[in-house]
Amino acid sequence: MITTLDQLYFEQIRDLYSAETQLLAMLPQMAAHSTCPELRNAFKDHLQETHDHCARLGYISDRHGISHQAVSCEAMRGLLLETKKHLAETVPGDVRDAVLIASGNRIEHYEIAGYGVAKAFANCLGYGDDADLLDQTLQEEGDADATITKIATGGIFRSGVNEMASHT
Repeated sequence: MITTLDQLYFEQIRDLYSAETQLLAMLPQMAAHSTCPELRNAFKDHLQETHDHCARLGYISDRHGISHQAVSCEAMRGLLLETKKHLAETVPGDVRDAVLIASGNRIEHYEIAGYGVAKAFANCLGYGDDADLLDQTLQEEGDADATITKIATGGIFRSGVNEMASHT
């Protein structure tokens, strides 16, 4: 039973670590199923960042003696199951890329929420070094979300994946 903010914070760190490790296994599949080179590269780039996120969470965990055994982030598990389901239901091309973008946005938004909560708890508990690390990851998650959104919507001189998928 969680009875203190410290315990709740540590549970958030465990949950985020589980989410990130699950995502490590899925990002290569998402990249492999992308037909848009920009999208493929965005997933590959985020894979390296996700390794960094795990390392930061590991550092925080080691500092506080947090164990990750028997913790599974069910929310990320559900998001990844939904991603796999949609991949199986679409053919390669613009529509599948749109599915991958939608799934990627959902995943990023979940992570942004999780890191925001953990950072707020760290600040409240006086764990300034933790908050700084969590903020760095929070910024990277926001950047990843913005990158795939830009791929979806396009830039000033081209249409995005969403528009291309609407013509398929």
